Amino acid sequence: RAIVFDDQQQIRGVGQREFTQHFPKSGWVEHDADEIWGGVVAVCKAALAEAGLTAQDITAIGITNQRETTFVWDRKTGNMIHKAIVWQDRRTSSFCDALKADGHEALFTNKTGLLLDPYFSGTKIRWILDNVDGARAKAEAGDLAFGTADSFLIWKLTEGSADGPRHVTDATNASRTLLYNIKTDQWDA
Repeated sequence: RAIVFDDQQQIRGVGQREFTQHFPKSGWVEHDADEIWGGVVAVCKAALAEAGLTAQDITAIGITNQRETTFVWDRKTGNMIHKAIVWQDRRTSSFCDALKADGHEALFTNKTGLLLDPYFSGTKIRWILDNVDGARAKAEAGDLAFGTADSFLIWKLTEGSADGPRHVTDATNASRTLLYNIKTDQWDA
């Protein structure tokens, strides 16, 4: 959904579209990032058209998203290396259970404020690195980017900019990944 507000916070235009949920196995939920991106472009155009505006009329944007859905893409091409793994996906449950059994949950909770659960992005990233051909080597070479939907959409929105695509997020989205230390306000190895 895209909504255009004027400087008095009044709605001027709205665009809305559903996108496909993919269920490749029991307990697995995925989204097609290309479909999401195409949908974002379409709903933004629809909202602008309803408002009688163009993109040049927009002074600021805000993005709200599913903060735990995991996107991993190639930095050179901007293409996803796997479908986005959605927050509801449970494929990493056994890995989370193993980390708990090995006594690691307190470490994660202390640093991130989160429990070890497949709901969060960290274990989904590991699954992608372990199960997509060549992913770990590309990640180690610095050729992959990870983010939640906000990061992916900002990357796509800035691909054509003079400075190149931006790989950014904010602390509220980062804090939902199991990778962000909320005490130091930094990514944590």
